[in-house]
Amino acid sequence: MAIVYLSLGSNIGDRVGFIQQATSLLSSNENINIVSTSSFYESEPWQMNSDIWFVNAVIQISTTLMPETLLAECQKIETFLGRKHQDNNSGYKDRTIDIDIICYDNQIINTPNLTIPHKHFHKRAFVLVPMLEIAEDFVHPVFGKTVEELFEDIENPEMVCLYGTRI
Repeated sequence: MAIVYLSLGSNIGDRVGFIQQATSLLSSNENINIVSTSSFYESEPWQMNSDIWFVNAVIQISTTLMPETLLAECQKIETFLGRKHQDNNSGYKDRTIDIDIICYDNQIINTPNLTIPHKHFHKRAFVLVPMLEIAEDFVHPVFGKTVEELFEDIENPEMVCLYGTRI
C-alpha cells in the first residue's frame, strides 16, 4: 500500500462541506483508506485573481491505486462535486473542490498528466501548514527537506485556522 498526501481546497459554496464530501467519497473507494486528516484552514487565494478565500485541509491515505488511477479518481470526485475544469492556459479559477496529489510514497513522477511531488507544494502555506499537523517529518523526495524545513523557507507563511477540528 502506498502512503499518499492529498491537498483539498474549496472556495465556492459550502467550502467545508465540499471538503468533507470529497473525503467521504475518497474513503468510499475500497482501494483507499484515510489514515490521518488535518484541521481546516482558511487561506487567501494563491496566484489567482479572486476575493473568495479558500478552506484547505490535507489528508493522508493509504492506497493500492497507482498514481494515474488515483488522479482519475480525484478528478471524478471533483467533477461529481461540481468542479469545472478549464484548459491549463486559463489560470486558476474559483472552484467547489480541488484535490491535488501532493506526494505518493517517495516517488518522483513527471508525465504530461501528473507531476509528483506536486510542483508547488513546497511554496504553499495552505499545504504545508496542514501537513505540519499530520506529517511534519515527511521528507520531500526532490529537495531532501522535511515539511517543517520547507515551511521555514516559504515567503508568505500566513494562514488562519478556521475550525481547529479535523475532517
